[in-house]
Amino acid sequence: MIDHEVRVYRSDEPLPREGQLAWKIAEVGAEQLEPTPEVTDMVINRVIDNAAVATASLGRGPILAARTQAEAHPVSRGGAGSTVFGSPERTSPEWAAWANGVAVRELDYHDTFLAAEYSHPGDNIPPLLAVAQHLGRTGAELLRGIVTGYEIQVDLVKGISLHAHKIDHVAHLGPSAAAGLGTLLGLPAETIYQAVGQALHTTTATRQSRKGEISTWKAHAPAFAGKMAVEAVDRAMRGQTSPSPIYEGEDGVIAWLLDGPDARYTVPLPAPGEARRAILDTYTKEHSAEYQAQAWIDLARRLGTERPELRDPANVVAVVLHTSHHTHYVIGSGSGDPQKYDPTASRETLDHSIPYIFTVALQDGAWDHVGSYAPERAARPDTVELWRKVTTAEDAEWTRRYHSSDPDEKSFGGRVEIELADGSRVVEEIAVADAHPLGARPFAREQYVAKFRTLAAGVLADEETERFLDLAQRLPELTADELSGLTVTPLADPLATHPVARGIF
Repeated sequence: MIDHEVRVYRSDEPLPREGQLAWKIAEVGAEQLEPTPEVTDMVINRVIDNAAVATASLGRGPILAARTQAEAHPVSRGGAGSTVFGSPERTSPEWAAWANGVAVRELDYHDTFLAAEYSHPGDNIPPLLAVAQHLGRTGAELLRGIVTGYEIQVDLVKGISLHAHKIDHVAHLGPSAAAGLGTLLGLPAETIYQAVGQALHTTTATRQSRKGEISTWKAHAPAFAGKMAVEAVDRAMRGQTSPSPIYEGEDGVIAWLLDGPDARYTVPLPAPGEARRAILDTYTKEHSAEYQAQAWIDLARRLGTERPELRDPANVVAVVLHTSHHTHYVIGSGSGDPQKYDPTASRETLDHSIPYIFTVALQDGAWDHVGSYAPERAARPDTVELWRKVTTAEDAEWTRRYHSSDPDEKSFGGRVEIELADGSRVVEEIAVADAHPLGARPFAREQYVAKFRTLAAGVLADEETERFLDLAQRLPELTADELSGLTVTPLADPLATHPVARGIF
């Protein structure tokens, strides 16, 4: 890997194109390398993972709204069109990227990478798959594009914090998806460079989408970034240019949205010819919740099973989760959001409330992507009473481990201290989720396939489940015709029972 120093340049201090971060990203995207077997295997896992969580979401309101928007747009003239999860119709690729991106993101249940910034690198897959289907590309070409998308997103997340300035993490997704599309289509660095600049320029937004009463836009935000990336690549292919230098300019992203004119960042990118392995640094979710809650769910489930008296709020005086800065301030009591303790809060809010999540996992000894968020579950009096006794506290050591570059030390958990009414205390800790590569039950192909079958049960026919799994596991050898089958058709169309209001389209 090569560490690239990134800073702001005055307008009278020209920065050659070759020195710009967007160009260096473009050079990575322009290089055609065969993925290693280990990386190929993980890409297949994540294609399965994305489809699993999208399948579980097909009847939810945001997915149906995005789907009907996509269906209102006919296949564009430049290709064969792209499939939409759950829909019998093909549509234009940018709208398929939109609809499928919402489906993948809705349940907050697919892969994650956390470093200086947050990210869900699997959000790169919907726009890449849509364009590959539309333009008749093969599974091998899609595979290479996905590898690039993951690489660029992970590298940006390692080097540049967005949330510190309340910029949403999807600002890293626009450039990574654009670079991945460049690899997929075999575009030159010049074209990818222009697309990266446009994709970044159009996808910077505030983090209010993840603050307070969190709305359905949380699922739409990465889908919008993917859609913008498709459109940016299309414009760049037609010879259109972008603001430059987009990162380092005097009026650019770093100078005005991030650390300011004196900022300096270090972004690692692979050297020419170096294998793209960033996907192997990412991890998926066993539970439908914010990733920083994964380990806490596992710990709470175990405690609730081993110590059933902890489930009763009458036995508990206080529960304090000592954890990282990110966990405390984003999904913990350090956020200052009263909605995180509100039993009438939206599902999107509850899945960003570690006090709620820990309480329910403790009481139920389990976590369900539907039942654990049901309004009646959130409103249960004994749950509300215990929930409001749970707070978080930042712990410097857990923050240090959260940011550690050593994979054996990096962690996303913490230490729970429970004060009981009889004067005794329970103290336990957990570093990583059970499904993490270093966890008690690391996810491998068997677990990804099981997750798909579990979430598809009752939604897809058994033969449809097996058809998709067989196809996905043959990704590197898929022809263009076969690639169109990387979608799912449910047993019953949810639009038949959940009609969506008409919009403009």
